[in-house]
Amino acid sequence: MSRWIDSWMPGSPTGSGSAGEQTHPGEKFGLPESGPGSVAGFWRRFGGVTIDWLLGYLVALLFAGADSFGRGSTFGWTIWLVWFGISALAVAVFGSTPGMLALGMRAAPVDGRAVVGVPRAVVRTLLLGLVVPPLVRDDDGRGWHDRAGATIVIRTR
Repeated sequence: MSRWIDSWMPGSPTGSGSAGEQTHPGEKFGLPESGPGSVAGFWRRFGGVTIDWLLGYLVALLFAGADSFGRGSTFGWTIWLVWFGISALAVAVFGSTPGMLALGMRAAPVDGRAVVGVPRAVVRTLLLGLVVPPLVRDDDGRGWHDRAGATIVIRTR
């Protein structure tokens, strides 16, 4: 969607047809066009976060018990907090959530650091949990959460 909006905004590189346009997502970061190390696509990323949400749901169900299923918003917040904890910790330490790992992805720092780190992972996960930031993406497929966390999600296989 951001490409469509950029196409009619004055001064936009996408709308201006400049010779310096990148040919594929991640090119400006030195990433290949396809295969391992390339930018992970939207649907792969969506699948990864869906797996993480389901994992958060199952873990919350184990902690809160099956009788809490119909209690409404309290259980919903428990799911969100469990998902947030699992995701932020996993990205900070390993660079991948369980869902990302299952689908062959990882969050790579764009500044050459070895790991994302706790502060960036927390900001990234908080914005991801707000749902809208991942939907507003740039030409590299990076949502607001990736830009704030200085990361790009790449394929590992």
